[in-house]
Amino acid sequence: MIKRILVGLAGTTYTPVAIQRAVTLAQAHNAEVTGVTVLDRGRVRCEGIGLVKAPSRDAIRAERMEVAQSQIDQSVTAFETTCQAANIKHRVVAETDEPFTRLVDLARYHDLMVFGLRSVFEYDFLSGDPESLLIRLVGAGVRPLIAVSEMYRSISRVMIAYSGSMESAKAMKRFVQMRLWPSAELKIVTFHLSDSKADELLRDAERYCRAHGFRVCHQSSPGDPQLMLMAAATLWQADMIVMGNSARSVMLRKALGDTLLGTLRDTRIPLFLAQ
Repeated sequence: MIKRILVGLAGTTYTPVAIQRAVTLAQAHNAEVTGVTVLDRGRVRCEGIGLVKAPSRDAIRAERMEVAQSQIDQSVTAFETTCQAANIKHRVVAETDEPFTRLVDLARYHDLMVFGLRSVFEYDFLSGDPESLLIRLVGAGVRPLIAVSEMYRSISRVMIAYSGSMESAKAMKRFVQMRLWPSAELKIVTFHLSDSKADELLRDAERYCRAHGFRVCHQSSPGDPQLMLMAAATLWQADMIVMGNSARSVMLRKALGDTLLGTLRDTRIPLFLAQ
């Protein structure tokens, strides 16, 4: 059950889809939505202009802030208009000081966070590290997360990346128990395992999902999951991928791991991330 959804209003190309995803889920689950503006003023002013001399530097900073604030304002307007049209209870929170801290604070009191697949801090004139935000959010305990792509899609097929680890099991269970899309068909996939071990894990996982009323199938694909997960998801025409992670490992940039980092960089399919 979800009752409170948090969505980042960053003025990027992902923001309209994040808004639509949050509002659609709120309608389906009788939830309220909080939109939080995400404008990292320090980065906007300073990124990449260290060698530029004043007064040109000041002019660039002023122009950047004007563009970024305009994008944020448009996001807020779109958010409020969409919520009102859907008759969804909503509010807007303007970030203060360091926006990441505000985002984490708000996430404590929401059931789900929705943001752009690459980064909620990604403005047209910045070249941010797309993995750093995810690492910081997960490391700070923000979960579950839905990372949306640039194109909105209905969720009817969901692929669950399952390794048998406690982290991947928790992600699977969280997704199933939340029942965000109860009519979706699930496909559980695993990699790197012997046929006998994979079959045992997948059948147990399939039985768990079926017990919660889902239609589900499974697939074992021995090989490198970083290479094979996206291929499997694309071939099956998945609308979303469910992945787990370990907060401790994430902070070391390890088993967020290479598979999740690679997926984050390469996928155009929305992700559900949990621990």
